[in-house]
Amino acid sequence: MVAGELVQEHLRRDNAPDEIDISCKSSVHNGAVPIGDQYTDLTNGSAHLTELDSKALEQEIPPGEKQAMLPGEEKGIETKLYWRRFAVLAVFSFYSLVNAFQWIQYSIITNIFTHFYNVSSDKIDWLSIVYMVAYVPLIFPATWLLDKKGLKLTALMGAGLNCVGAWVKCASVRPDLFGVTMTGQIICSIAQVFILGLPSKIASVWFGPKEVSTACATAVLGNQLGTAIGFLLPPVLVPNTVEDIELMGHNISVMFYGTAVVSTAFFILTVIVMKDRPSLPPSQAQAVLPDCAPEDYSYRQSIINLFKNKPFILLLISYGIMTGSFYSVSTLLNQMIMACYENQELNAGRIGLTLVVAGMVGSIICGLWLDHTKTYKMTTLFVYILSFIGMLVFTFTLDLNSIYLVFFTAGVLGFFMTGYLPLGFEFGVEITYPESEGTSSGLLNAFAQIFGIIFTLIQGRLTTDYNPLAGNLFLCVWIFLGIFLTALIKSELRRNNVNMGMDHRNLQAVPTECPSDKPTNGVKMETSVSFSHETSL
Repeated sequence: MVAGELVQEHLRRDNAPDEIDISCKSSVHNGAVPIGDQYTDLTNGSAHLTELDSKALEQEIPPGEKQAMLPGEEKGIETKLYWRRFAVLAVFSFYSLVNAFQWIQYSIITNIFTHFYNVSSDKIDWLSIVYMVAYVPLIFPATWLLDKKGLKLTALMGAGLNCVGAWVKCASVRPDLFGVTMTGQIICSIAQVFILGLPSKIASVWFGPKEVSTACATAVLGNQLGTAIGFLLPPVLVPNTVEDIELMGHNISVMFYGTAVVSTAFFILTVIVMKDRPSLPPSQAQAVLPDCAPEDYSYRQSIINLFKNKPFILLLISYGIMTGSFYSVSTLLNQMIMACYENQELNAGRIGLTLVVAGMVGSIICGLWLDHTKTYKMTTLFVYILSFIGMLVFTFTLDLNSIYLVFFTAGVLGFFMTGYLPLGFEFGVEITYPESEGTSSGLLNAFAQIFGIIFTLIQGRLTTDYNPLAGNLFLCVWIFLGIFLTALIKSELRRNNVNMGMDHRNLQAVPTECPSDKPTNGVKMETSVSFSHETSL
């Protein structure tokens, strides 16, 4: 049965409520049908399925290459899930964990490092803030690399720089070498640029539509687990031995060398395990996209498209507020606890651990919930509101002279605030499809770093000059604003609608014309698609 007959068969089918059209304009030249470019802006109009001649397809696609079939065939577009996807996800999560550990390992024992290096607490804060500062200017070349060169090279850059930075720190264990430890931290902060944008990319490229949100949450969980371990281990490995500076240096050295060895092991695993993509796509949404960026792909135009997307702009700001607040609380947690409770370095680390572990549970639950319901906006708004309530409770119970109450309130705050992180990633991918997942995630992280820098500096100053209450109230005001911005986001689940539309074969054919020459598995996405809005339960 040729493609034209297939299309006619689809026109006789009843239309479903969530119907979408996937289209491409094509023209025949010299007996061959060029298949469309990767895609163009998906903001208005509708898309359609291209009517293709079977002989022309045989001329365009090599005989040995596996191709996706047009809807209407018994097998549909060919997709497959590979066991390797779990290894890719695990390796990424582990080296992301080490990078997050290195971010927070200084801040949670600020008082110890200020004594060892004989510097002010502001300079120790900058060992954390440098992660945020480095991200903003470097995110654009990093996402360009991900789009043009693929997942493996980007992963190698992240794991490799993370390893180098860890070894540089090993040479900084001397009171007069604060500059060396800052250099090592800067290298690790550059590595982070090639790490934070990958969760949604790995989830989309390797995992099926019913597991993509859970996979993204798991990838983010690795980073959160690294932060949790960064709260827990440094106070244990480097106790406050003010009277013995040599012992303090030895303990710091043990922590640095241990981190470097683990970083090296995960870099080797990254070289072995990572691949750009599986042989066959895992979902219909991936199947309609080309295997690599076309030659005329414009990264600049992709950025412009995203900034023209009003729902995504609102998400950028609201995500930046929430994640920036988390960065600020994490960086200043030691100072807040020490201001209210003396000699509680260990408990400060344990409170940070409680905050992040609770958030890890929240991340997984939110990921599973999204895979089951696809209610992205409803879930995001609900979690945002509960994060605001959690921040208020944490703020007003911090100085009640009950350290165990702080454990509980930090856990509640972390469950929702940290659990929000993968929600923002997945929501961003949905409302910007088919723009690159790495680009949308990169911009979300860039705004998170910008807000993180601003919030950390202002909250740190308020905490030092006044008290932790003033700094936390500052964050509460901004999170309250974020609730309204999230409520204004118009939810169009573009990626999910493509998957659902292809699965249910609610497709229409419209004869169109547009020259193109890039193969896309026989299906082409064009300027716009009519997407259904998010449905309530």
